[in-house]
Amino acid sequence: MSVQAYQVYRQTQVATASQGELLMMLFDGAIRFARQSKDHMGTGNLEEASAKLIRTQDIINELILSLDLSVGAIAENLQQLYVYIHDLLVQANVKKDPAIVDSALDMLVELRDTWEQVVGQVK
Repeated sequence: MSVQAYQVYRQTQVATASQGELLMMLFDGAIRFARQSKDHMGTGNLEEASAKLIRTQDIINELILSLDLSVGAIAENLQQLYVYIHDLLVQANVKKDPAIVDSALDMLVELRDTWEQVVGQVK
């Protein structure tokens, strides 16, 4: 499949996805980029590791911005958790520490799994 065809496919997938599916895509992307950053740290490619962590941070920022804080404590708690994960990613990038990335990844995977259950129940 050509790069252009794949990009069209992904654009269509995003354009036709439900809110729950979009949320899952964001978590999948964050997890993928965080894991890639760890791989790059392991090979000493710190520039690419940094780029992947920044992409992960961007996704976390998107999750923060998508919260509707008017719904109450759940959204506020999620916001605090997302901010904490973002801060971990910044620390990992500054220190180039894969252990800090692991801490963020553990939380991202747990959140993704939880949201997957919620989205599955809503369907």
